[in-house]
Amino acid sequence: MYALFEYKGKQYKAEKDALIQVDKIDAEKGAKIAIDSVLLVSDGDKVSVGVPYVQGAKVEVEVEDSFRDKKVLVFKYKSKKDYHRLIGHRQEYTKVRVKNIVVA
Repeated sequence: MYALFEYKGKQYKAEKDALIQVDKIDAEKGAKIAIDSVLLVSDGDKVSVGVPYVQGAKVEVEVEDSFRDKKVLVFKYKSKKDYHRLIGHRQEYTKVRVKNIVVA
C-alpha cells in the first residue's frame, strides 16, 4: 500500500515505515502530524485518485529529525567587468517517518 500526498507545494510517495525528507517543519522531535492532502492511494488492485484530493484519506507521520543539507555554492561572474560574487546556501529539511496511511 502506498499513497501520493502533497505537502508545502511538493509531492511525495509514502509507504508504511518509509523515511521521507521534506522541507523544514517547525515541530518537536516525536511530534505526530496528519496530512490530509492525499492525491492518490493504491492498495494492491484498488487505486483511488482524488479530484484534487481523496476524500477521507490521510497520511500520519512522526517527526524524526531536522537537519541542514550540504552547502550549495552559487558563483556569479561577468567577463571584462571585474564583477564576481560567491554566495552559499544551506537548505533546511526535516525527516519524517510514515506511521500509517488511512483510507476512508
